[in-house]
Amino acid sequence: MNRIRVLLVDDHQIIIDGLKSLLKNSDEIFVAGEANNGREALRILDLLELDVVLMDIDMPVMNGIDTLKEIRKQGSDVKVIILSMHNEAGMIKSMMNIGANGYLLKSSSQDELINAIRKVAGGHQYFSTEVTLSLLNKNQNSLQDSNPQIELLTDRETEIIQLIAEGFSNKEIGNKLFISHRTVDTHRTNIMKKLNVSNIAGLISYAIKNGIV
Repeated sequence: MNRIRVLLVDDHQIIIDGLKSLLKNSDEIFVAGEANNGREALRILDLLELDVVLMDIDMPVMNGIDTLKEIRKQGSDVKVIILSMHNEAGMIKSMMNIGANGYLLKSSSQDELINAIRKVAGGHQYFSTEVTLSLLNKNQNSLQDSNPQIELLTDRETEIIQLIAEGFSNKEIGNKLFISHRTVDTHRTNIMKKLNVSNIAGLISYAIKNGIV
């Protein structure tokens, strides 16, 4: 029986080492590679034949969102499981819309991790129990009226946040809104300053928590 070849992607080496330790005794799974950011992961995917990528969202150089977009843009059929601390329903749905095959929280057990890899490698989707509950209980829109920071955003900025959360690139957003990608980038920078977030994952998380998407 061929073992499932897995690539681990996380910017914290201690997380990668922990995952390798959890998977090393599995007869079904082989850790074929590891990367500390999305750009490294893409290079490895060009070199190795892999079945499953187990990947974090928040990473330097290239985050999990942009990496997953690029994997799907290239037409790769490698399966991707997101392993993250983010459990907001909007974030989870956004990653699924981009092309994730599964979503696990970092609090998941060893058995669930192995089961998720097995299921996804077999062509199924996998959501951890906490993720499923989050998707079923996404009544977060009521927070929007209580946060004064939301009022700082223009209608255009809110529209751009929604499109970012749906996985569209600056160029795609520009085409949809009939503005240049540079204008989109300027709006995105202004939004992040207004909301005091430092990356796209943080921006999407903030927007989800406050009912913008």
